Amino acid sequence: MASNHSSSSLNEIELTLPNPCDTIPSVQLGGPEVEFYYSKRSQWLRAAVLGANDGLVSTASLMMGVGSVKQDMKAMILTGFAGLVAGACSMAIGEFVSVYSQLDIESAQMKRDKEGAADGQMDKEGDGDNGEEESLPNPLQAASASALSFSVGAMVPLLAASFIRSYRARLGAMIVAATIALMAFGWIGAVLGKAPVLRSSLRVLIGAWLAMAITFGLTKLIGANAL
Repeated sequence: MASNHSSSSLNEIELTLPNPCDTIPSVQLGGPEVEFYYSKRSQWLRAAVLGANDGLVSTASLMMGVGSVKQDMKAMILTGFAGLVAGACSMAIGEFVSVYSQLDIESAQMKRDKEGAADGQMDKEGDGDNGEEESLPNPLQAASASALSFSVGAMVPLLAASFIRSYRARLGAMIVAATIALMAFGWIGAVLGKAPVLRSSLRVLIGAWLAMAITFGLTKLIGANAL
């Protein structure tokens, strides 16, 4: 009788097996996923992308402006090289001053927060101070990125015009090279920042075309009347 009773009890036991289609909570896989904030890239991304765009647009506009009055290849190359050096130095200094000012502001705010905190609370949050200091902007990094990216962008029209003797072909090569590079810069910036690719690329390209066209037209107009 005892064996029959135990057998019937075992038959009544229901075993619940996990369904493989069920979603496994993220806690079981080692905790929730940490979302990456693309705004953390803003410091170096802004310096690099804007530096490359400025280098290309300003150097190409200078070369086309001089080329609208003087068709000599040497004059255009010297103008582009001078624009590269002056622009890279200007971008580096400007970015260094700007980011250093931001660093002073954030450092002063951190100092005020520490002075206003209680001693016990400071001891508990002492480990987080290092993380906050590491997240502070780096002026040298931003300045170096600006100067390097400006030089890379400025090299595009310089290389495009350095080996072409014909004046019209030289201008055409500069425009084509600048267009391709600007589309690439806009695409890279949009992908790294998770922004709309087509809209970002067209915005960069149209603005550059306008800058080059205005510089070419005004310089040709003034140069034709003054020289």
